[in-house]
Amino acid sequence: MILKPADSRADILTALERAIAAAPADRKKRIEQELRTVRAGIKGEEQAAYLIDFHFKDRENWVVIHDLRLEINERVAQIDHLLLHRCLDCYVLETKHFSSGFKITEDGEFLRWNHYRKTFEGMASPLAQNDQHVAVLRDAFDHIEMPTRLGVRLSPTFYPLVLVSAEARIDRPRKFDSSGIIKVDALRNTINRQVEKAGVLDVLGGLARLVSVETLQEIGKQLVALHKPAPFDVAARFGVTELESLQGEDMPTEKGAGSAASSDDRQGEKASCRACGSEEVAIQYGKYGYYFKCANCNGNTPIRLGCRHAGHRERLHKDARRFYRECAECKSSSLYFVNPA
Repeated sequence: MILKPADSRADILTALERAIAAAPADRKKRIEQELRTVRAGIKGEEQAAYLIDFHFKDRENWVVIHDLRLEINERVAQIDHLLLHRCLDCYVLETKHFSSGFKITEDGEFLRWNHYRKTFEGMASPLAQNDQHVAVLRDAFDHIEMPTRLGVRLSPTFYPLVLVSAEARIDRPRKFDSSGIIKVDALRNTINRQVEKAGVLDVLGGLARLVSVETLQEIGKQLVALHKPAPFDVAARFGVTELESLQGEDMPTEKGAGSAASSDDRQGEKASCRACGSEEVAIQYGKYGYYFKCANCNGNTPIRLGCRHAGHRERLHKDARRFYRECAECKSSSLYFVNPA
């Protein structure tokens, strides 16, 4: 049973897109990188959530919680996915999206491959990060009502796992234990093998903690009640103090007709038909690529993009009704146009 789906990130994406258009040049790249990171994170979490729901949402012995953020004893944990079984086995799942793979050294150091720089770069250990989540979650269970056996309060057993994309390349060490990192499509089999490998004492201990389906759901609901969504203040985070004043009428909107939202010297320019001058236009794709189609006169207007750096070539990237202008050389991405609904 799914007790909580993931929170929507639409407001965060919109805030970052507006910040890119409004921020000065020295801050723009940082915000663009943050936008790419958020999109990659969403992609990884959605892939994991789909497979988790597929295998566990209809199993009455399990409850599923997505995107649980806890603030306990002045510590914070952002738990991507939580699986809780009637035996009070608690799987704490952290998702990581690696577009080009990663490797783990014999000392347990994590290195991410940088496709643009063609080298490995250090990164924080997701295993250590998930262990911190478990520590906060353990404290959270002290704040909720738990069943008892013979006067003893029951407590869960925690199993932290890091999920990575099924397509990701993992270079594992020989000595360092990396079994806590698995590909997302191996989650179900990993849990099944873990149950099979459990010894007799572990099985008896699990049965001693076995609770009813109703009790399991009540425990999950108490955890969900502790959820506190994280505030996301783009202006404060990136020091763009003038951002709010720039997020007014020049920013793109999804209401009514489409609107342009370019960067650099074209910021604030409205897209219009070259034949009749109407702004009732929408981007369409044809034989020669993307172009503006006029709803007023049915005319076509070519789309001309140009990066500020000589020799660089921008392209349009479509995401539903939103179109982004992207330059691979600059590693930049900014909202260009939103088609009318």
